Amino acid sequence: MPDTSPHTVPDTAPVTTSADPDDRAVLATLVGDWTTVPDIAERVGVPLSRVRQYLADRELLSLRVGARNVVSIPAQFVTDEGPRPELRGTFTVLADGGMDDEAILRWLFTPDDSLPVEGAPIDALLAGHKTEVRRRAQALAF
Repeated sequence: MPDTSPHTVPDTAPVTTSADPDDRAVLATLVGDWTTVPDIAERVGVPLSRVRQYLADRELLSLRVGARNVVSIPAQFVTDEGPRPELRGTFTVLADGGMDDEAILRWLFTPDDSLPVEGAPIDALLAGHKTEVRRRAQALAF
């Protein structure tokens, strides 16, 4: 049976794994574009340890994906300046509602026709609808 406990990247950054590889593959497909810790470090111009700190501080979330089970971060979570600022609070609201990192990623990337923009909650966040997305996230907790 696969290990379902969070694995760690050096510097104790939490990484989510799934007990079911098929679930992880579906989520990897749902997210689409992924990037790695070294790629983010190069893009943002910071050391690897700083990207690991983003993960430890929950400014970014990751999942082990692909055949090599590489720690990966959704590409939409990062700009050339670093993690998108609207994500951290959204992650917190969802986690406080009982979601683990994998569930948070799944919720953020699952299309929702009732949002003010076409697409998933991540698309609404990126379009400036942070309050609406967080309101919906809070409603999930009740």
